[in-house]
Amino acid sequence: MTEEAVTAHSLTPVLRALRSCLHLMVAALLALAAVRAVADRTPDAPAVLAAAAALCALYVTGPRLPRLRTSTGAAALWLAALGLVWLVLLALTPDGVWVAFPLFFVQLHLLPQRWALPAVAATTLAAIAGFGRHTHTLGVGTVLGPALGAAVAVAVVLGYEALYRESEQRRRLIEELTATRGELADAEHAAGVLAERERLAREIHDTLAQGLSSIQLLLRAAERALPERPGSALGHVRQARTAAVDNLAEARRFVRALSPPDLEAGSLPAALERVCATTAHASGLAVHCQVSGAPTALPTPYEAALLRIAQSALANTVRHAAAGRVELTLSYMDTEVALDIVDDGTGFVPAEVPAPGSAAVPGTGFGLAAMRARARALQGTLVVESAPGEGTAVAVTLPCPPPAPDAAPEAAS
Repeated sequence: MTEEAVTAHSLTPVLRALRSCLHLMVAALLALAAVRAVADRTPDAPAVLAAAAALCALYVTGPRLPRLRTSTGAAALWLAALGLVWLVLLALTPDGVWVAFPLFFVQLHLLPQRWALPAVAATTLAAIAGFGRHTHTLGVGTVLGPALGAAVAVAVVLGYEALYRESEQRRRLIEELTATRGELADAEHAAGVLAERERLAREIHDTLAQGLSSIQLLLRAAERALPERPGSALGHVRQARTAAVDNLAEARRFVRALSPPDLEAGSLPAALERVCATTAHASGLAVHCQVSGAPTALPTPYEAALLRIAQSALANTVRHAAAGRVELTLSYMDTEVALDIVDDGTGFVPAEVPAPGSAAVPGTGFGLAAMRARARALQGTLVVESAPGEGTAVAVTLPCPPPAPDAAPEAAS
């Protein structure tokens, strides 16, 4: 084992339990050798007691040495001293052969594998030779006993190391999975924050920004009418106040993620007609709204997206197109719903529209990007066709959502 492995192993509860069992085994085997020597009244009994005591003292002292866990050289010296005292005990009594078994574990635990296996082999040979010297024979049992003990010790230690490595791999994998889950949670949080920012940006552009622009135009018209036409100026101011009230309601609703107030009061076609009427009244444009196909109820996100796109497209027409007429068409089809806004204004080159925030006028350039984002969020498409002097056509197409499970039986009936 390496020094790092020894340190890591010493922290595991399994290894602490095995180490305690190993200490008890050494103490029991040394006590057995000493007791049998005294009980048999052998002439070498005092020497056996002294060797057993010396081996026990050396064994107990070793784990208390700080360098034993951090230095392979210090561990090797301690094991060499332990082995020499054990050889003396083995020379005095055949019962010393049993101490070889715990020595195998100590050697495998403290030494690197390239040193531990030769040390175990040398200890096995010494145990066979010592036991054969006492029994004056070298039979199968004399060789097989220490050899099997060494094989069992090697198998147990190597098996434990394999299990420990697998456990470490699993621990590292769990840590990586935990870290990855944390990173994924952070990424999802960041994506959620970004999506909410985009939602607020679209809502602000399509409601507050457009409403404030309309209020600004009305107040400018009122300013031009004063003081010669106070009645006309008063009408513009009242329209501006109405627009301010409507936009305040819009602000309160989109902050609370509610549906637009125009949809709360009726269907999508009715909401589009009100938007067209309001735009015509405020701007003086001829805005016409028509519905094609049989109107069907759509989920609120679909209706809200189409309404916001219509509001944004009409606001762009009022501000930039210098148009005289706008046609808005809502088409219900079997698998799709489409909204077309066509004006006869000055037109532009769609490819030359600056990216949001990069236009010469701060705060502009977000309208088309917001409309495309709304359509894309519902797996729809938005196409802009325009050319200088030829007007502009904005076409958005959304796939019809599948009917709810509860609605299927009713339709079938």
